[in-house]
Amino acid sequence: MGEISKSTVSRMNKRNKKLIFLLVLIHISITTLSNALVSIPIEIYKFKITWAAFSFPLVVVATDLTVRLLGKSIAQKTIAFSYPISIISSILIIYFEGNLMSVAFRIGIASATAYALGILIDINIFQYIRERYSAWWLAPALSTVISNVIDSYAFFSTAFFGSEDIYMSTNWIEIAGNQTALKIIIGLVFFLPIYGILLNFISKRLSQENL
Repeated sequence: MGEISKSTVSRMNKRNKKLIFLLVLIHISITTLSNALVSIPIEIYKFKITWAAFSFPLVVVATDLTVRLLGKSIAQKTIAFSYPISIISSILIIYFEGNLMSVAFRIGIASATAYALGILIDINIFQYIRERYSAWWLAPALSTVISNVIDSYAFFSTAFFGSEDIYMSTNWIEIAGNQTALKIIIGLVFFLPIYGILLNFISKRLSQENL
C-alpha cells in the first residue's frame, strides 16, 4: 500500500507541475500580448477602443481556470510568479514598437496595478460564488463583469492620465468605457463557452491520469 501511495503522490506532483507550467505560460502570453496591443488605438463605428479589448478577456478565463483547477492559494502563487515576467516583456515589446520608454514604463506599471486589483478581486469573487452555487458558468460570468470594470478604469487612468501619448491622454476615459463594455461582451459571448470547453477537456484529462 505504501508503494502505491508514493507512486500516486509522485504522479499527482508531476501532473500539477505540468499544469502549473502550462497556466503560467498562458498568463505570460496573454498578458504580454494584451499590454502590447493596448498602445494601439482603433475606432469601430466611431467607438474608440484598443486592440487589447479582443485579447484581455482571456486573462480572466485563464485566472478562473487556474483557481478552479489548482485552488485559490496555489492560483495566487502561480499568478504572482508569472506576472513580473509579463510586465518586463510587455515594457520591452511596447518600447520596441516605437513608443517612448516613459509610455512603455507607465503601461507596464499600470498593467501591474490593474492586474493585481482585478485578479485579486476575480479570485475572491470567483471562489466565493463557486463555493455557494453549483452552476459552472455563474462564477466566471460574474467575475468577468466585475473584474473587467475595475481593471479597465484602474489601468487606463494609471497608464494614460497626463501621459506623453497625446491621443490616449485625451481619450482614455472614453476608451476605458468602450473597452470595458466590449471586453464584457466578448468575455460572456465568446470566452465563457471557451472556458467551459477547456474546463471539461482538462478535467477529463486529469480524471484519466488519476485512473
